[in-house]
Amino acid sequence: NNAVLFIQACIHPGESEGKDAGLMLLRDIIAENKYSEYLDNVTIVFIPIFNVDGHERFSAYSRINQNGPIEMGWRTTANNFNLNREFMKADAPEMQSWLRLYNEWLPELLIDCHTTDGSDYQYSITYGIEIYGNTEPNLSNWMKEKYLAPLIDKLETQGHLSFPYVMFRNWHDPKSGLQSRCSPAMLCGGYIALQNRASLLLETHSLKDYQTRVDATYKVIANSLELLSKENSQLQSIIAKADNKYSSPEMLSEKYPLQYDLISDSIMIDFKAKEYYAKKSEITGKDYYFYTEKPTVYQIPYFKEIVPSNFVKLPLAYIIPAEWKEVIKRLDWHAIDYKIINKPITLENMNTYKFDSVKLAETSYEGRQRVQKYLKKETSITKTFSRGSVIVPINQRRARVLVDFLEPDSYDSFFKWGFFNNLFESKEYFETYIMELIAEQMLKDYKVKAEFEKDKKLFPSKFIEQRDILNWFYERSPYFDTVKNVYPIGRILSQTELDTIMDATK
Repeated sequence: NNAVLFIQACIHPGESEGKDAGLMLLRDIIAENKYSEYLDNVTIVFIPIFNVDGHERFSAYSRINQNGPIEMGWRTTANNFNLNREFMKADAPEMQSWLRLYNEWLPELLIDCHTTDGSDYQYSITYGIEIYGNTEPNLSNWMKEKYLAPLIDKLETQGHLSFPYVMFRNWHDPKSGLQSRCSPAMLCGGYIALQNRASLLLETHSLKDYQTRVDATYKVIANSLELLSKENSQLQSIIAKADNKYSSPEMLSEKYPLQYDLISDSIMIDFKAKEYYAKKSEITGKDYYFYTEKPTVYQIPYFKEIVPSNFVKLPLAYIIPAEWKEVIKRLDWHAIDYKIINKPITLENMNTYKFDSVKLAETSYEGRQRVQKYLKKETSITKTFSRGSVIVPINQRRARVLVDFLEPDSYDSFFKWGFFNNLFESKEYFETYIMELIAEQMLKDYKVKAEFEKDKKLFPSKFIEQRDILNWFYERSPYFDTVKNVYPIGRILSQTELDTIMDATK
């Protein structure tokens, strides 16, 4: 019945305080018999080096903004993946292994050890914690009141000032004000929130000396061990209720938020900064900020009110065609329950989405071309699913992870990560000498002609080139690809439809 404290370090190996602090803690537990009383209620799982490739690529020139140690590791893996963007899509083999480990242990509390740079200030520790709306409310309250508040107080008595993760509204300009956010699920904290578990992003400050940073990390972990030992039963009870809530029909009774937006209201706070000045660069001709060692306090606005938005009515289940194996195998990595369909089944009027005006990002991000902009509408199609397709019910513990995968509007959906980009490509094409004749025949239908004239007025830029004009007719002809821009993932809305599919899994 122990609670599990999961500590991970060196996901960015240039930020190595977590490795040293964690090994020091284990040394003190084993050799000095410190903290041993807490192990009656807490089990520690420790990854000292998550990113081994980056750890071994060490030199004195890894992190230009950081005050030591003398040598340190590199940010990415040998495949150039930033593992702290991989928690959902899991292209990196290291993350695939991490997911198996995490889902075996399902720790009540995870501490993710990092170092941050940016502006200078008096705080040796900043932290990120998912208490702004993307975590189940009772769990969020526990993190704020039972964990974070006593942790901050104790750190201050131990000589470490702490503050929420510093994100200025204007980069490097403290007086522009601070803002919070709900982490997307590609980041560790956002992913843990979807799992209905507590986490702390620990960010020591890169301009503090290395001894201070390691000591701060050590004390956060040791204090967390003590707090978790006292709170293990209550936290486990809160988590069990959250798991039950999101795996029950209650989740389907209300619309589910896919986004969380920062609103314009703010409060004024004291920010313990270092005095800074704007200097004109003789090289670039632009201003840059220069920090002094003089401590000061700025009164600045803090924007931290976040509201859920972009709600969706969830289906009873999703159905994934067998051909989308890259999607299906990720269900296994994330330990999501599903059933395999054992015989072909045709669904009529299946609910899904159709996209238009899709724009991909100009450059790749973490090895994938993300979908940047699009229009979307619900549609119904008739589709046959072959043997090997899978049905994924919503009513399971990892329902929130599943929804984040498969609802396109979610920031970390497989749709936005580019898993389905080939759907936006036309593979068949027309010759103008054929399409001109077909277009002439189509214009004899007054409804087609009226729609054509209307669209020419509404979208004149699309009716300049000959091929674009003829493509308007091609898209409305029986020759056009009916699955282009259609999301292949089905949303099962009725119990009758779900029962029919489940029969095909027997």
